[in-house]
Amino acid sequence: MINIGIVAGEASGDNLGADLITQVKRLHPDVRFIGIGGNRMQQAGCECLYTTDELSVMGISEVFSSLPRLLEIRRGLLDYFRSRPPDVFIGIDAPDFNFPVEKKIRRSGVKTIHYISPSVWAWREYRLRSIARSVDLMLVMFPFEEAYYEKHGIKARFVGHPLANKLVEEVTPAEARSRLGLPQDGKIIALMPGSRQSELRQLAKPFTETAVWCQRQRADLSFVCNLVNDADRHHVQSVMQAEAPQLPVRFFAGQSISVMAAADVILLASGTAALEAMLVNRPMVVAYRVNWLTYQLARRMIKLPYVSLPNILAGEEIIPECLQSACNPDTMGQKLLHWLDDEEAVSALMNRFRQIHRQIRPPAQGGAARAVLEIIHGG
Repeated sequence: MINIGIVAGEASGDNLGADLITQVKRLHPDVRFIGIGGNRMQQAGCECLYTTDELSVMGISEVFSSLPRLLEIRRGLLDYFRSRPPDVFIGIDAPDFNFPVEKKIRRSGVKTIHYISPSVWAWREYRLRSIARSVDLMLVMFPFEEAYYEKHGIKARFVGHPLANKLVEEVTPAEARSRLGLPQDGKIIALMPGSRQSELRQLAKPFTETAVWCQRQRADLSFVCNLVNDADRHHVQSVMQAEAPQLPVRFFAGQSISVMAAADVILLASGTAALEAMLVNRPMVVAYRVNWLTYQLARRMIKLPYVSLPNILAGEEIIPECLQSACNPDTMGQKLLHWLDDEEAVSALMNRFRQIHRQIRPPAQGGAARAVLEIIHGG
């Protein structure tokens, strides 16, 4: 039996991990995965020593309060894998947690893979030296990343983004609304305030206020809100109930793609959701807010003018980004209504999204899984 250690650090990593586990088992059924994952990875067959929720921390300063528990988890994880070395260790996203773990595990003679590159080409490029000491193979999702890592002496393979293959056929709003039991008439704005607790604390209120602002301008609007799980749904629902009890909003958990597809426009937290919205082909407004210290530290390290993947991949601002002080009802509301009112702009945006979609599709089915098995067998 092949034993694979695996750690996913947040909801998006849990999705990637579940897909990877499924693909590997399809190619080689006699595989055991153990480490840290969420519900989807567990359903795919991962044995979890800890859960992904325990690693989901957003921002630099926010990590400080969670540091004792994070260090405790890291010690427990390393003790386990030192006494039971896997055939390969895979860190999925969560670079601040996974790279130190990968480095220590690699020193003990275990080959390591990191799946989904951190944005070192955008900020914190100094981490390349640490990455070179931590990983045997970097699996990257965007074509330009492979050459970037190779230039710095780090073995990398472009495997594409799995969602780009899953979301090949565009789902119409009518189809998605029927699936979710939503009315076919009227305009719908989707609210996607994130998957981390810190994101929800920062964004639940301004998202609610923005929805209220939009409804005051357009009485025909209704809203849908998707959260990762029921606990997050209850949290955001309580915020919205306190701030705007009359707001016409339907809540869903774990149905992000369908909720996005049902909407005419999406307000979302910066992160993987922006890529999902692009692949679903819906106009969006990206928001991002962290505490003052985190923002001051981050803005000095970011090399690119954008934070959202659609803009980074396009090389220009094709969707609006409302960061920090711009994350307010008036600014976000106006940009949301712009997408509802300008059909020509939406059509041009969708064409651009389709072009980027084609560029990031995986070059081969199961490419990430094949790379994992190849490195185990000496590739």
